[in-house]
This record gives sequence, C-alpha cells and structure tokens, in this order.
Amino acid sequence: MARPVIALLTDFGTRDHYAGTMKGVALGICPDATLVDISHEVPPHDVAGGALELAACFRYFPAGTIFLVVVDPGVGSSRRGIAADSGDFKFVAPDNGVLTLALDEAPPRKIVELTERRYARPTVSRTFEGRDRFAPAAAWLAKGIELSALGRPAGSIHRLELPHPSESPGELTGEVLRVDRFGNLITNIDRRTFDKLAHDGTLEIRIGAHQVSRVVSTYADAGPGEICALFGSTDHLEIAASGASAARALGIDRGAPVRVARRA
Repeated sequence: MARPVIALLTDFGTRDHYAGTMKGVALGICPDATLVDISHEVPPHDVAGGALELAACFRYFPAGTIFLVVVDPGVGSSRRGIAADSGDFKFVAPDNGVLTLALDEAPPRKIVELTERRYARPTVSRTFEGRDRFAPAAAWLAKGIELSALGRPAGSIHRLELPHPSESPGELTGEVLRVDRFGNLITNIDRRTFDKLAHDGTLEIRIGAHQVSRVVSTYADAGPGEICALFGSTDHLEIAASGASAARALGIDRGAPVRVARRA
C-alpha cells in the first residue's frame, strides 16, 4: 500500500519554525505520511497568490494526495476551516477562497467544516491554526478517517473573484496574475483563447506601455534580454526576458494590463 502524501502550501516562509512545526504535528498523528513542500514562499496574506500556486500544481500529484493549504490573513477570526474531497484529491484550508481555482478544476463531492474537536489539537491557538487545526485534520485524513468525521457539511464556501480576460472583436484584454521568481509575467490569457484570435491573422501584444516583439516557443529562442511572449508550463501567456527578469526590465508587477490585438 502506498504511503499517504500530504502536500503543504503556505505563506510562512522558511526562516521561522511555522512550516516545520506543522510537519511535526502531522507526523505525530500519521508517521507514515510523505510530506511534500509545494512552497512556503507565497507572499504574506496573499490568498489569490496561494490559489494560483495551488491551481498550477495540484493535478500533477498522485491520486489520494491531501493538500494542506494555509494562507490565512483571517487567522483567529470567525472564518471557518474546511476540508474538501474531489474524489482524486482532498484539501484542508481556511474558508477564504484559497481553494477557488483548484475546486473549479476538481469539483468537490463533499465539503465539511473542521468542527470536530477530537481531530484538532487539545488547545487551538488563535494565531497558529495551521499547527493546531489544519495540520491535524490533514494528518487524520492521511491516517484514513472519512472526511465527514471532521465536522458538519459546510454548505456554500467563500470563492475569490479572479479576473478573466475580456474579448471584443479583434482584441483580448487581460492582466498579469503572477510574477514568478525568474521575473516572468504570467497572465490570465490561456492558449485556447489566444489561438482563437490568432487564427485570423498576426497579433500585436502590449503589456502596459510596452510592445512585445514576438511570440517564441521557449525562452532560449529569444536573444539575451529580449522581451518576448510564450506559453509556459501552465499554458498561459507569459511575458519574459531571455536570461533576465521581465518584471524588472519593464518595471511591471501583478495587475498590469495586457492587450492582444490583430494588426491592422
């Protein structure tokens, strides 16, 4: 029988003890678990950033993986903790929208509130529910309890309103959703939407006030420092600089507008 997998995604960083403490709690409950760090470098309190990171990776994990996602600016407030089961995967997180994109792709069969105290630590800190509520719930799921044992049905959950590209005749307008550590500017324009517009002719791409010279297949196809566009690993349009940071070169960050239009 395969060992259960718990994959962690947080905004805790690695300088402090927080992420390691959560792992210790999980292993105390389920010593057989394999713990995988997706990232602990989501910007602090950036729920949308956490949702995007989770959506970019979860489908590549083995079936049965439990995702422990703690990006939680509302820690200690009345916001709920939840667990969701999509069939292939389970998710444990605060009910703040961080699961929005993952659950759009993997619709949940069941969602419960984390209300059953026996599956949390005896005392739940108002400042570290990742340790005391979320990590234990994920570990108990890894140990084999049913999702319904964690608490009552959650009903409707919080969803983020993330921007979608808008289409008009001959034009797409989107925006930068993520800036990765290499400075690549990852937009909300997916390949299918882009290709539908490109089918009718040559396209011009602008990001902010900057025109992008061309679309390439991979970073190495562009000259050193050249600003180019391509479709990256998430199949969304990226603006990149070969061997450099496009974000730094262009002075652009998340939220910047991106326009794709047919050339006249």
